Amino acid sequence: MSPLDEMHARLEATMVERDGWSVPVSFGDPLLEYAAVREGGSGLIDLSSRGRISVSGSEAIQFLNGLITNDMKTLSVDSWMQAAFPNVQGRLIASVRVVRLQDKMTGKAVCPAFLIDTEAATHERVLKTIERFTLAGDFHVSDMTRQTALISVQGKSSAAVVRAALGEEAASLGINESKQVEAVTIWRVSHTGVSGFDLMVNAAEAAGVWSRLEHAGARPVGQQAFEVLRIEAGDPAYGIDMDETNVVTESLDEAVSYTKGCYIGQEIIARIKYRGHVAKKLSGIEFQTRVQVEPGAAINSSDGKEIGRVTSATYSYHLGRTIALGYLKYDYTAPETKVAVISGVAEFPGAVTDLPFVREPVPKTEALPNG
Repeated sequence: MSPLDEMHARLEATMVERDGWSVPVSFGDPLLEYAAVREGGSGLIDLSSRGRISVSGSEAIQFLNGLITNDMKTLSVDSWMQAAFPNVQGRLIASVRVVRLQDKMTGKAVCPAFLIDTEAATHERVLKTIERFTLAGDFHVSDMTRQTALISVQGKSSAAVVRAALGEEAASLGINESKQVEAVTIWRVSHTGVSGFDLMVNAAEAAGVWSRLEHAGARPVGQQAFEVLRIEAGDPAYGIDMDETNVVTESLDEAVSYTKGCYIGQEIIARIKYRGHVAKKLSGIEFQTRVQVEPGAAINSSDGKEIGRVTSATYSYHLGRTIALGYLKYDYTAPETKVAVISGVAEFPGAVTDLPFVREPVPKTEALPNG
């Protein structure tokens, strides 16, 4: 259960079990929840089901660099980066965000410290992957998931909400920056294609922080609305849009450093890049109207060849049409390429589009209000 379950009960949220957690589907009106994020306000989302793993030690950078695709040596204190855990075939074990915390003192030594944030579906596999190195050197791992909550504020007004609840220091974070403010670890991150913040707080303090954010103007948002926002943002979910059958760069090319040197799966990932490109790529498809498209539906080229499969689909209220994520053969990934999706006995014409579907500027910093 989430540390915020009692709060959700008081708000009369509709709950569902997912990945071993009770999560709010909606707080009464998914359309209003969606609009809070997409139309200039801000939404308040309980992401506590995501995994949060603390890693520290004098050899933490060395060990992590051998396991993940991005370069820990380039990650400065109070910042974060996206990365992936691949297997030896270069296929995806998990997508993560790695937050560089303030260094820790161990005896007389200064040791780097990190927070690894990953999806609920990949929490256990990430934990098992890194725990096996705890006896190999000065490398310490602690699962913080059940002792903490993760609250996200998303929307154009998110900085104003965070400022009112936690002060200017928290709200002034730039893109990919993080900080600890009032025992809250906060990082600037978008899950929705628009400005946002994630806040990690001790479980006992979670309800109080949630209330402060709500009183500052954020509206609680359930998973039904969040799923639409996620797809509009072109943000792939593990177990839905990507899994261990996918090479990392089919969906997460931006999470890979090609200059850092060796890590598990590096040879395969580098070979694909330097020989040209992946065979298929996660892409966006827009339809002309509202249509019923199911995950797994075949995607055909204009001459009737099957060129891919849909992974996620939803109706975008912002665009007024159905949109979908799916893998396409690389030669068909150019924007405006005409395709047809076969869903059941129906065929729906669509066109390939760049991701994200909804493009809203995320400013590096928010200006202070006048006066």
